[in-house]
Amino acid sequence: MTNVSERHIGYPYPDKSSDLTDEQLSMPAEDLAAIARHPLTVYADTTELYHRLAREMADELRANNMRGEPTRWILPVGPKAQYPILARICNQERISWTEVFAFHMDEFLDWQGRPVDPSHPFSFRGYCDRNLYQLLNPDLRPHPDNIIYPDVFDPDAYGARLRQVGGADTCFAGFGYRGHLAFNEPPTTRWHHYGLEEFAASTTRIVPLLDDTIMAHSHRVTGGYTQAIPRMAITLGMSEILSARRLHLITDGGAWKRYIVRVLLLTTEPEVQLPVTLAHRHPNVHVSLDADSIAPCALGLGS
Repeated sequence: MTNVSERHIGYPYPDKSSDLTDEQLSMPAEDLAAIARHPLTVYADTTELYHRLAREMADELRANNMRGEPTRWILPVGPKAQYPILARICNQERISWTEVFAFHMDEFLDWQGRPVDPSHPFSFRGYCDRNLYQLLNPDLRPHPDNIIYPDVFDPDAYGARLRQVGGADTCFAGFGYRGHLAFNEPPTTRWHHYGLEEFAASTTRIVPLLDDTIMAHSHRVTGGYTQAIPRMAITLGMSEILSARRLHLITDGGAWKRYIVRVLLLTTEPEVQLPVTLAHRHPNVHVSLDADSIAPCALGLGS
């Protein structure tokens, strides 16, 4: 495990991600980690990443409990393998969730904009129920009213509840290969222009999924069968993500994420087309990833 917390001043960061040079894309991981613009932890593999993330979450929760303070988290499904480990730790160490407010980032919708049923294989709610909440001992579980998902019938309720409880302590956010956080995908329509400030101020909303998101999910999950992938989603906005007091960005994507990792760690200016770069505006960011995700990008066909 490598901990890096200093940005080396003087490195020629590009103004735009499209200006990443071949040298930067092929830079050895150790060199990249040494100049990363955000504090960074690199784990040997995804197994270590999931276990350490679960441990850190359990420690944060226990510390808040000991102070008599609530824990207010924004939580992803992606990464998700940390949740069964977290439940096991909490059961073994008797760490209560009774004062947790769990704000889940998003949920898939069907092609008519209705939430998929929790029994659906792509349901985020169903996954978390099975792999986190139902695994916790009954006396340790949060109150059902404190497990919050975006609501297609009242999208403003999500942000209102988040403000009501005092905002998020930590937002744990995976990021996609095109830099999307939750389903805040880069706007691609030719008919409307979305400025950076408008996108940064986005709130909970229903979104159609980009074609490449559907293809990516089908490639990784269904063997290329795109018909199985839900066509829409509801997502919290960038404003809710950026409002958290701490932003913990995570990826376990390996080769799939090497380019966007370098965008995140080397660029300076936020871009609408690469939503994760809006993290540059946040005062308290930490990045965690597995070693494969920070390996150099392959720039040719190889031998």
